[in-house]
Amino acid sequence: MSWGADRVTVVFGETTALQEVSVDLRRGQIAMVVGGDGAGKTTLCRTVVGLENVSGGVVSRPPRTCFQPETSGVWADLTVLENLQFVAGGYHLALDHSRARIDELLEVTGLAPARDRLGRQLSGGMRQKLGVAMAVLSEPDLLVLDEPTTGLDPVSRLELWSFINRSAQEGRALLISTTYVDEAERGDIVVALDEGRVLASGSVESIVDSMPGRLFTASESLGETSWHRGQAWRVWSPDGADVPRASPTEPDLADVVTVAALSREMS
Repeated sequence: MSWGADRVTVVFGETTALQEVSVDLRRGQIAMVVGGDGAGKTTLCRTVVGLENVSGGVVSRPPRTCFQPETSGVWADLTVLENLQFVAGGYHLALDHSRARIDELLEVTGLAPARDRLGRQLSGGMRQKLGVAMAVLSEPDLLVLDEPTTGLDPVSRLELWSFINRSAQEGRALLISTTYVDEAERGDIVVALDEGRVLASGSVESIVDSMPGRLFTASESLGETSWHRGQAWRVWSPDGADVPRASPTEPDLADVVTVAALSREMS
C-alpha cells in the first residue's frame, strides 16, 4: 500500500506554490523532498497531511498520520516526560501502553537522563529528537517531518537520523524535507523542488543516471554552464562534447539537481 501526492497543484492567491508535484510514500521507505528556501518543501509536507487545500491533483494518506513542523513542537514549559505524557493524553493512549511506549522512546532517543529537564533547557538536537519522539508516540503509519535537522551539529544530525531510520525499519512511511542535498541521498526516493516545480524525482541512482550530456571538472569558470563546487568548478556539456581545459567527472545528486536547474533556465 502507498500514499502521497499525485500531480498536486497548490495555489495561494496569485502564487502557485506547487505545480503538478507527485511523491509516492510506501511503508518502510523514506521519501526526501529537497530544495532551497521557497522551493515548496513545507507546502508539500503540509499538503500531504491535509493542512493545505489542493487546486488540482489527489492526495492520499492513512488515518494514522503524524506531522512534525519545522519547529520541533516541544512545549518549553513542560519537561521531556511531560511533553510525551501530554501527547499520549491527546491520543487517548491506554495508561499502561503509553508508559511503556514513553520509556522505550526515552531510551532509543537517549533522552532518558533528561526526562525531567524543561523543553527550554534542551539543546537543539535534543529538542528535535523529542519532537520526533512525540510524533511517533502514537505509532503512525505515515510520519511527515519538515526540515528536522536544520541547524543541528553533525553529531546531533547523525543521532536523529539513527532514530529516523529505526522508524522506517518499524514499517512506517516517511516524508522528510531538507535543504541539504547530501542528506537527501539517504532517501529511498528523492523529489527535488524549485519554485514549486519538480526538478528531478526518483531514486538517487535513477536521477543521476538520467542526467543529459556530460560533466567535467575545471580549475576556473568556463561559461554559463559552470558552477563552483568545493575547490574546483563543475562544467556541464549539454550535448556531451568535450570541454577544453576540463576533465570528465562522474556526477552526484547535487550536480544533477544543479544541471536540472540550469536546463530549466536555458529552456
